Amino acid sequence: MELELKEKRADFRRKPDWLKIKLPRGFKTSQVIGLLNEKNLHTICSSGMCPNRAECWGNGTATFMIGGNICTRNCKFCNVPTGKPLPLEERELDEIVDSIKQLKLRHVVITSVDRDDLPDLGAGHWAKMIRRIKERCPGVTMEILIPDFQGRLELVDMVIDEQPDVISHNLETVRRLTPAVRTFATYDNSLAVIRHIAERGIRSKSGIMLGLGETREEILQTMDDLLAVGCEVMTIGQYLQPTKQNYPLQDYIHPDVFAEYGEIGRKKGFRHIESSPMVRSSYHAERHVK
Repeated sequence: MELELKEKRADFRRKPDWLKIKLPRGFKTSQVIGLLNEKNLHTICSSGMCPNRAECWGNGTATFMIGGNICTRNCKFCNVPTGKPLPLEERELDEIVDSIKQLKLRHVVITSVDRDDLPDLGAGHWAKMIRRIKERCPGVTMEILIPDFQGRLELVDMVIDEQPDVISHNLETVRRLTPAVRTFATYDNSLAVIRHIAERGIRSKSGIMLGLGETREEILQTMDDLLAVGCEVMTIGQYLQPTKQNYPLQDYIHPDVFAEYGEIGRKKGFRHIESSPMVRSSYHAERHVK
């Protein structure tokens, strides 16, 4: 029998104690920041203001963002700049590979901005990145967090054909809130992408944020929708409104409620689920390969 959740909520105008973030510090953090600045690389750890970046960097994991740092979409939850992107740079791929080597990373997560300005929406650049890491960084495991490629599965196949260990594509939120929270992307398109990944035999993963105004029933339905298309790994984290211009935060969800959702997800059949306020897409990503 599924747990009956008792929603423990806090006044969203004041950040609760469990969401107080410690600033990244330590040698590994300084090393990563220095290398990123030197090579002019982008990570979603920094661009997305991820609260876990110090922990991940210290554990030998980092999330690099390819395709530049300007997105063609303007999703209301996201802090990545939007506008007209610069042309793709081959240098970006080599610099990321060199960084993986210099930092002695054991696991790497690659994500990207949306590149709706390109004929192949960036799929070819993605394929080159995966191939280059496999060729030059043997033994490094890899998760990739891809956009929806406008639902064009032939472009998704270009990425799948390179056989990364895990392919993730985030739903971000429940069906009802998708039109207000995401730009262009649709709930059903995203489910179709995840289904296609699973059907091709790659470990599939997705994630959502809480605190956008979703209900308990909608969260459980989203779990069922993901499982129905073959999703094996799920992440659930707290939405933190980056600026006043972003989608308005509706609520802070108590850690106990996140823990209960995690237990429900495991009972429903997810192979692995991360559910807590600080969880982001790539949190403990190295565990999802096993």
